[in-house]
Amino acid sequence: MKKALSLVLALVMVFALVACGGSSESTKAPAEQSSETTTAPATTDASGAQVFKLGGTGPLTGGAAIYGMAVKNAAELAVNEINALGGDVQFELNFQDDAHDAEKAVNAYNTLKDWGMQISLGSVTSTPCVATSAETYADRIFAITPSGSSTSVIEGKDNQFQMCFTDPNQGSASAQYIHDKALASKVAVIWKNDDVYSKGIYDTFMAAAPGLGLEVVSDTTFADGSDTDFSVQIADAQAKGAELVFLPMYYTPASLIFAQAKAAGYSPIWFGVDGMDGILTLEGFDTSLAEGVMLLTPFNADSDDQMTKNFVKSYQEKYGDIPNQFAADAYDCVYAYKQALENAKCTADMSAEDICTAMIAQFTSMTFDGLTGEGMTWGTDGAVTKSPKGMIIQNGAYVGLD
Repeated sequence: MKKALSLVLALVMVFALVACGGSSESTKAPAEQSSETTTAPATTDASGAQVFKLGGTGPLTGGAAIYGMAVKNAAELAVNEINALGGDVQFELNFQDDAHDAEKAVNAYNTLKDWGMQISLGSVTSTPCVATSAETYADRIFAITPSGSSTSVIEGKDNQFQMCFTDPNQGSASAQYIHDKALASKVAVIWKNDDVYSKGIYDTFMAAAPGLGLEVVSDTTFADGSDTDFSVQIADAQAKGAELVFLPMYYTPASLIFAQAKAAGYSPIWFGVDGMDGILTLEGFDTSLAEGVMLLTPFNADSDDQMTKNFVKSYQEKYGDIPNQFAADAYDCVYAYKQALENAKCTADMSAEDICTAMIAQFTSMTFDGLTGEGMTWGTDGAVTKSPKGMIIQNGAYVGLD
């Protein structure tokens, strides 16, 4: 009888330990110190701290590698800092290469799932992230992507969240910014018609422009296989007197457009979106071609606030580069996870599904202060609320406009 009673008491204690609840207080990411991440498969480290398995995929090779490496590096930096602090929540990070390809991203996701991933950073770029978000939704693994900005990532998926702005927000915000700053009245748009990222931004820009008095005099497009020669698009914008060209695209085609426009003697105002962030570190690119390019981004590496200074200093010391917006969003993702897991009192021996339920409750109720915004909140649709910042490239560096 005593043995039976002891067994019952032990089971009660186990259920108490895996219970999940708590508050939703706001914390700030310190960006101060670092150490090596643990690779032990155990759910606790030597000190007894909870070690959660955090996974993600992104392009670590190929043309979009600047984005993937920025996310991987910043996530590592945040994990190292958090683990060095020795708190109750620790992370083991596993970041897989998806080469900006949806099929490879799903394969990478399955590798992470076999590894035992409990929480996810999703995928870095939108098309792969749409693919992996379907998997994390079906498997009930919570995910917050730093930069997969398509609405298709989160639509109809209660456990998929974004740290970045959604594509519709970028399109309408860009139109509003161009209007508010009186940058131009005649506008051209060049966009990529087989990319959900580009099309999503394009659609909302075009919807917002007429009501703001922006006349789109040239609307031209391209797709994979026709993304090296932009002479037709440039000639159309130039012939129709566009004072500003809006480029809802990633930096690789944009870099070619800048070079070809200069050769054609066309020098409008260039206005991009967050996919333009990283162009200054594109191998072989003449950064003078991007002089004066404007874009909206949630992060300014030249900011005077101490959190940003600490992050930039730590990132430069470890990786030798100035962190871009993708890095800042990834860093915020990891610290937001730390806050949510601590608030919910989650333990690393919980199932991914139970952690997922707790994270949904936390992210839809908490506020978070990070590098890319203060007082950030998330709706039940997974979209983040924060304010964009205007940036301009001057003398080979990003400079805040606001």
